[in-house]
Amino acid sequence: MSPAAPSTPKHATGVAPERSLTQRMDALRRANEIRTRRASLKRDLKAGRRQIHGLLLDPPEYLLTAKVFDLLLAVPKYGRVKVNRILTQCRISPSKTIGGLSQRQRHELVSFLRR
Repeated sequence: MSPAAPSTPKHATGVAPERSLTQRMDALRRANEIRTRRASLKRDLKAGRRQIHGLLLDPPEYLLTAKVFDLLLAVPKYGRVKVNRILTQCRISPSKTIGGLSQRQRHELVSFLRR
């Protein structure tokens, strides 16, 4: 039999710190607001009321943690295959976020989309 594992302090196990009900509700409210704003933006992209170029060059704060792949899918005439091909040609991972794009990636993607 193996000996029992020594008990480790809670902060050392990688568990998030406990949050109060107020903190959890504030976080939930912020997350819901971000999801609502992103959904509205995707509808505007789909309808042609917004352009992807400006969003990629100067993204609003609520868009920084969104995936580039998901945002491109909202653009008319861009499906999964085309978006994957574009990201591959621009050397961008499909899991990359808008805020995580380097300047090179951002400008290369915008110039590719403007063709």
